Amino acid sequence: MSDLALIDRVRLALAPGLNVLTGETGAGKSLLIDALGLALGARADSSLVRHGADAARVEALFDRLPEPLIAVREVSATGRSTARLDDEAVTAGRLALVVAPLVEIHGQHDQQRLLDADWQRDLLDAFGGYGAERAAVASAVERWRANRAEMAGLAMDPRELLRRLDLLEHEADEIAAARLRAGEADEITAQLAAAQHAETILTGAAAVRELLLAEGKGARERVARAGHDLRALARLDERWSPLGDRLAGLEAELEDAAAEVRALADTVDHDPATLARLEDRLGEIHRLLRRYGDDEAAVIEHGSRAAAEAARLRGLEGERARREEEDGRLLLAIADAAATLSIRRSRTAEVLGEAVSSVLADLGFPAGAFAVAVGRRPAARDDPAVEVDGDAVAFDATGIDTVVFTFRPNPGEPGRPLARIASGGELSRVALAVKQVLAEADRTPTLVFDEIDTGIGGRSADPVGRSLWALGRAHQVLCVTHLPQLAAYADAHFRIAKRERDGRTVTEIARLDRDGQVAELAVMLGGPDGGPAALQSAAELLDRAAAWRAARVVRVAGPSA
Repeated sequence: MSDLALIDRVRLALAPGLNVLTGETGAGKSLLIDALGLALGARADSSLVRHGADAARVEALFDRLPEPLIAVREVSATGRSTARLDDEAVTAGRLALVVAPLVEIHGQHDQQRLLDADWQRDLLDAFGGYGAERAAVASAVERWRANRAEMAGLAMDPRELLRRLDLLEHEADEIAAARLRAGEADEITAQLAAAQHAETILTGAAAVRELLLAEGKGARERVARAGHDLRALARLDERWSPLGDRLAGLEAELEDAAAEVRALADTVDHDPATLARLEDRLGEIHRLLRRYGDDEAAVIEHGSRAAAEAARLRGLEGERARREEEDGRLLLAIADAAATLSIRRSRTAEVLGEAVSSVLADLGFPAGAFAVAVGRRPAARDDPAVEVDGDAVAFDATGIDTVVFTFRPNPGEPGRPLARIASGGELSRVALAVKQVLAEADRTPTLVFDEIDTGIGGRSADPVGRSLWALGRAHQVLCVTHLPQLAAYADAHFRIAKRERDGRTVTEIARLDRDGQVAELAVMLGGPDGGPAALQSAAELLDRAAAWRAARVVRVAGPSA
């Protein structure tokens, strides 16, 4: 990474197992988590760009199978963000889709989520692997909701239904009876206009036909005579032949024109009864246009829609009855799917409670400190409900259950909901224990814990370190901490420090060897002036952690043959 806040240029190679980041406050420990978040597609913030730099750059290499993956994110000082996957430009959303499943970051926000009842239910389902069962319930509820929406659309007051049906049938029948044709009004208007000038039109048409066809003096006969003369000339000189052909064609055109004049004249109707019928028909068409559309096609379409809606309304009662019957079947399907999920949750709750309690025992809590209570939500008067085991229970897309994590931090006390009694330090350890148990079913390669030790004192830190180390056997774990007892269990320990270089403050990261670890833990124990006593205590912390890890490895491996 480069030009990220106080970081000038840093290359960090994380080791398998538990990686610990320590350093003074403000040195940039959490900044590394922010950098990793950028590589995972988190929202870019221009304030992360180092002062004076044009852009900040984070590059992450994931050693995954079947081949490594390189994710790059750049944030400019102007706020513009770019992302790349293996040299291919992608959106931040695409980056998150591909890379985020490889890393899971846990901070104080995630600990607070542990207090949410919905999140507790989701964790139980994740532990049980109930994705398919949850999907079955959600699908059944979605089908029921869709059917209920259709039923709501079918609801109509009987009197309103009859009124609406009468109106639609009247409109459809009226339009159908009119037998409209598209363009009919324009045709009738033209006919009536022609009828008003019938005498003039008929007289003019007769005169035109006389000019074209009059015996001995009509245009057609004169053209025919000229054509005859041209053909005679063509026999003497062939250059006159084309003109003769043209006049022959003109003769045919004149005859056709005369026939068309006669045909049009025949269409002019000046009979008073016919004109009255045309006027009545035009009045009927205009009345329908005023009520139902701008032209005949629109009126015809309105009639089709009215007929279809009337048919739908006539079948409304039958459709409503069918939907109500379907509602019952869908509620039975919800009850069946939800009851199956509920039974499995109850069985798994006991297993999860025992597993988390076992880890919490290693973290200093009494046996049986943690439990998972599964109950069913009773339905209120207006709640949608299904009948399960004779009881009416409320449901939603997640099922019919309430899930509550209960906690008993002190012997002899009853367990109470985690959200009511856990202190900050207790909640951190419970969150770690839950994560450690869930990690067995979690395939996320890298787990990041940012300040998981908030509120944890020195006495509790040693078990937390052991738990994180155990988690690191199945995952790569990165932990930011301020507790030396926890840091002592690191497979790889990195120190983050601020330095002044060329008048600028920069953050440096170094992987510590044994001597470096002793020195860093001594500072964490006694401050920079801790002296030999702090160094001795630091060495003892490391030796004790190393002995515990070695015993765990031998116990897990078992005796050799």
